[in-house]
Amino acid sequence: MTAIRTALPPHRFSQAEIMEALAGTTLGRSQTGRLMLRKIQSNAQVATRHFARPLAELRALTDFTDANRVWLQTALELGEQVLTEALEAAGTQPREVDAVISTTVTGLAVPSLEARLAHRVGLRPDVRRIPLFGNGCAGGAAGLARLREYLLAHPDGTAVLLSVELCSLAYQMHDTSLANIVAGSLFGDGAAAVVATGTRRRHQDGPELLDTQSHLVPGTEEALGWDIGSHGLRILLAPEVPALTAEHLPKAVHDLLGRHALTPDEVATWIVHGGGPKVLTSVEQALGLPPDALEPTRRSLAEHGNLSSASVLHVLHTVMTTPPPAGAPGLIAAMGPGFAIELVLTRW
Repeated sequence: MTAIRTALPPHRFSQAEIMEALAGTTLGRSQTGRLMLRKIQSNAQVATRHFARPLAELRALTDFTDANRVWLQTALELGEQVLTEALEAAGTQPREVDAVISTTVTGLAVPSLEARLAHRVGLRPDVRRIPLFGNGCAGGAAGLARLREYLLAHPDGTAVLLSVELCSLAYQMHDTSLANIVAGSLFGDGAAAVVATGTRRRHQDGPELLDTQSHLVPGTEEALGWDIGSHGLRILLAPEVPALTAEHLPKAVHDLLGRHALTPDEVATWIVHGGGPKVLTSVEQALGLPPDALEPTRRSLAEHGNLSSASVLHVLHTVMTTPPPAGAPGLIAAMGPGFAIELVLTRW
């Protein structure tokens, strides 16, 4: 990796402001609903979040067509900003980029985001495009894995990964399900871009993407994802997600580390997406991590909420400001719809 940059929309709100705005919808109509909102707000361990639009505008977006239109406009603005900043930080001209991978799950666009941005940021007409949709919160780690695979096949190449997630525009204001209320307490908006080069052009300021591991759990398709219909994108978020993490993450981690004769105790940095307090506790307990191992992730969750695919990239960006010693191993982990686990082993 040569550079990574992140971006957040300008509208920043405290958790209390957000939950008060929701009090006129969903479960907030009753006293019982308000009490539930306060409890969920407290359990989320989120202090502030950035949203694509002011809260009043978000509450007024009850139509999927209007919400997706705002999503596309904002996603292009934020994507152009973060992609341009990452290329400048890497000292890379847009026309040097050979491939661009984009990942998002909070809106729909055809042509996809990277196709719409290619000419705006100055990418070549023959740039290879790899749009990803459906990986959800695992999209950041999955995108890094695809980035690595492209550069293994093209060691003279330069590739970029773009993640843009505007979770606030997918929130269902009148959905009274517990999954929707929990999502309303956790998810925020943000974007990230990564620039990387192949081994023959290596100019590395960040970690090397050393190896990857994927794990798809059968029979869990309804545990996490979207129910897509005329209503838009309605979240599926089963309470079993922390238990699925605890059950299946250790094997995937040990399989990946074992190929390199490593153990979890030897991993210097744990870069885990901010899936929520219960998920993070499951990760810590399942892998026997020390109390401060996930501190960068917990700080990201508190300051920004869960940014879906961009979350793990925001944590990676933070860790890169104070990296471990050269040669130290690190692990990037994210869980998403499927139920899927995506891992990337790094070397600093």
